[in-house]
Amino acid sequence: MPSLIVPKMSVILPTPDKYHTIAKTLDYLRQQTVKKNLEIIIVAPSASEITPHIKEIDDFFAIEAIGIGKIKSIAFAYTEGIRHSQAPIVALAEDHCFPDADWAEYLIEAHKQPWAVVGPVLRNANPNNVVSWADMLIAYAPWLDFTPSGIVNFLPGHNSSYKKDILLSYEEKLAEMMETETILHWDIQSKGYQLYLESRAKTSHTNFGDLFTWIQVQFYCGKLFAGDRVNNQNWNMGKKLIYTMASPLIPFVRLWRIYRQLEERKLQKLWSLKLFLTLFLGLIIDSIGQGIGYIFGVGKAMAKISKFEFHRDQYS
Repeated sequence: MPSLIVPKMSVILPTPDKYHTIAKTLDYLRQQTVKKNLEIIIVAPSASEITPHIKEIDDFFAIEAIGIGKIKSIAFAYTEGIRHSQAPIVALAEDHCFPDADWAEYLIEAHKQPWAVVGPVLRNANPNNVVSWADMLIAYAPWLDFTPSGIVNFLPGHNSSYKKDILLSYEEKLAEMMETETILHWDIQSKGYQLYLESRAKTSHTNFGDLFTWIQVQFYCGKLFAGDRVNNQNWNMGKKLIYTMASPLIPFVRLWRIYRQLEERKLQKLWSLKLFLTLFLGLIIDSIGQGIGYIFGVGKAMAKISKFEFHRDQYS
């Protein structure tokens, strides 16, 4: 007979290769105030590479490695971990993001409310680099530390938590939806659910610091976002053309939004000419990717991004 006792939250932590890649994140998870209520699922190409390193760890409700073969994308890895999990709540983790000790406690508490998705606020784990700040602001400006809790339209990708049954309702389409979580969040909202930012849950994110790598990532992220948006929302050619023609406006609109978000959080001290120019460059590259993605689709963008998803220390 299966056990009626289940963990309160499952944390999905992918690695493309070995235990060492996710060891630091796992150390932070071992410091969680509610670690005995957590199930940790490490998703790897081979479970046998991971199991010897975790078999003596008894900090959690459970910890397990699952092997899925070559990790084609982080979305694929998350999906396999979600399907394998026991808890009613699943949280996504990364090898380059390090949660505060009460991160899980506050996410679990927030999920007592009917929120479909609950996300944390983020700090910059490598702040002494202008490219890192540009990367952080383009990717996570709406959820920087000091942002107040509240209902939001979307939450930080790869770092949020979900009520599992809502994710599983996507069935075979889940991996595709996980590729661009902003689009997933919009779709969840369209079904009548709400998303919540829990500002007491905090995590520190390591960003790209190498300019050349970051430029590549901005292009492919823009292309992936646009291509997935077209596919998931079934756009006609007219709408694709309108968004493609409007894509040159993206850098100006988003730059203004980012400045306003910094101003609202009293973080204008971060603003400088160097940051402005780096941000503008990144947003131009992103807009080019989006313009191409709206017309020509995702292409190989997911595969291109995947090689930069892990081992962030090499690019920071």
